Amino acid sequence: MKKPILNAVLAAIYIILISTLMFYGDTLSRTEEPSVIMPIGMLSLLTLSVAVMGYLFTATPLQMYIDGNKAEAVKFFLRTLASFAIITLVVFLIIAIGII
Repeated sequence: MKKPILNAVLAAIYIILISTLMFYGDTLSRTEEPSVIMPIGMLSLLTLSVAVMGYLFTATPLQMYIDGNKAEAVKFFLRTLASFAIITLVVFLIIAIGII
């Protein structure tokens, strides 16, 4: 993947999927009793999310950096970060306006 905007969009899609699962996940639960499996599941999800986001945000810039394209790698990372910041801003604007 050589497009920072694509990386940011994929990160947003991942967040949408996980958030949807978490929002509707309580309807999938068959029991109301506390269980150790919920903290295990949440920590596993956190670990997975860190790995996915780490890959989407740093894999290409790190490879570029190792290949000697240091300035281009930093630029790529910052473009990915800026793209994701814009997506995040749009989400908060949608919340503030009350569209969804």
